[in-house]
Amino acid sequence: MPDIVRVNMRSGEITRHDNKGYELLGGRALSARLLLDEVDPTCEPLGAFNKLVIANGIFAGTPASSGSRTSIGAKSPLTNGIKEANVGGNFSWILGRLGIRAIVVEDLPQNDHAHVLIVTPDEIKLEVRDDLKYLGTYDTTNKLLEQYGKNASVLCIGPAGERMLRAASVAVSDPQGELKFAARGGLGAVMGSKGLKAIVAVGGKVNKIKYHDQEAFMAAARKYTTALATSDKVVNVTQKLGTNSIFKAVNAMGALPTRNFSQGSFEYVDNLSGETLYETIVKRGGEGRTGMTCMNGCAIKCSNIYPDENGKKICSTVQYENVALLGSNCGMTNLDDVARLNHACNDLGLDTIEMGATIGVAMEMGLAEFGDVEGALKLFQEIYDNTPLGRILGNGALVTGEVLGCRRIPVAKGQAFAGYDPRALKGNGVTYAVSPMGADHTAGNCFGARNEVDPLGTTKQGDLSRNTQIKITTLDCLGICMFARPPLFAEPELLATMVNALLGTELSVDDIWQIGYDTIKMERQFNLAAGISPAQDKLPEFVYTEKLEPTGSVFDLSPEEVSKGIVE
Repeated sequence: MPDIVRVNMRSGEITRHDNKGYELLGGRALSARLLLDEVDPTCEPLGAFNKLVIANGIFAGTPASSGSRTSIGAKSPLTNGIKEANVGGNFSWILGRLGIRAIVVEDLPQNDHAHVLIVTPDEIKLEVRDDLKYLGTYDTTNKLLEQYGKNASVLCIGPAGERMLRAASVAVSDPQGELKFAARGGLGAVMGSKGLKAIVAVGGKVNKIKYHDQEAFMAAARKYTTALATSDKVVNVTQKLGTNSIFKAVNAMGALPTRNFSQGSFEYVDNLSGETLYETIVKRGGEGRTGMTCMNGCAIKCSNIYPDENGKKICSTVQYENVALLGSNCGMTNLDDVARLNHACNDLGLDTIEMGATIGVAMEMGLAEFGDVEGALKLFQEIYDNTPLGRILGNGALVTGEVLGCRRIPVAKGQAFAGYDPRALKGNGVTYAVSPMGADHTAGNCFGARNEVDPLGTTKQGDLSRNTQIKITTLDCLGICMFARPPLFAEPELLATMVNALLGTELSVDDIWQIGYDTIKMERQFNLAAGISPAQDKLPEFVYTEKLEPTGSVFDLSPEEVSKGIVE
């Protein structure tokens, strides 16, 4: 039975106990349950009574492909509601094999030191590491990996998190030492409020995972992994173009964020496409790579390293959301500029989606010109320098837009829209409006169903969003990447078989999907108690009134249609 580790940052006390009562909960479900049980929903997000929950899914550390993602949860300083941010890397792979299901970080420190939690097979301890204070995520990770070796994974924050900026993210190292980000909701600021700079998980040969029926689990895992690894889309698209393979498709449907969401398509689409990304990486060679894994045993391999003209790494990984928000939304016309902005976000420990929307707002209000990469980098320098302007920008799109007097602020529940304009992908508009997560595409992205439900239609959007939210949330609870969904959604019996073989349960497919349903209900219950009423299940006024070219669409769903997306 995996354990829950509790770390009190005020006393320094560390306790470890089994997860009795939470045996069937992992990832997002466990985070939601612990927060609902233990955190006052009306507490201050950066105060003593909030808790940071770092939880892995049911499959963490097993051979199930793409099944060792990490969920980070807390009350969000950005949305003022419950939040879960999901990330790859090998952190949860190691924790799972060490017999740990979650780390709960509690209270506030009595000093301003930078602390690092070290988790090894033999001990768990807190150390003061002021040499890491205000270091970027890259230097922080490199220093700790040099110290603890190739069997370690680092989870850390950058200067933005330490300064408790609401757009701050949490970085996690992957098997190659590259960084992935639990980006959304400002959870890096919560970690910073706790005085926790980093957690290092050190693995090795230890494997405490116990299977009820190991043979049955391995058979189902092999079938699922084989279906994923041999998929034509995975082999010929995802492993080459990465998640940016959809850039042209989103542009073609008129949903691509462009110049602060003022348009839905971009005239320089070819320059930023997944095809150009792949061709550039291959042509430049050097440190550039495609088809990289972000966690142990992942068959999808959608990560990459984007190099400069001399083959030196600029950034890893350049993904669709980063290209859409830092690229077309800021008017950038080439991938080199996007990669430079992406690197700055990563090093500061900031959410690229939130910051792409923020810089877009700042550009509209005259702080830089659209397409001016040097002007955008100067704005990031303001955040590095911790100036008043930098702190405004680092607190996200809503704060920045309100301070600057912008009328087009692309947020829902305080959080920036992801890379799909809700006027042209209306199912996502429902998700942005009603999900407890706010404007987060990972809560229920309807893009994959665009050939089944008309993205511009005014019917079926609520049901599509609701069903997608439930299924994606279930994957979050199990620790599975959403890009692994095709074989699992086609044959969900594989999920039930793996869960039952691992835990000794007798869950049906309906029981598996119930996990996601129950999790969202808990999250909505938390938000209601936090004061986030159904009146806030809406989008900003500009999407209802301002036509989006080239389709000329607005978000015109009836309240009844939107309400169908609510899980309650």
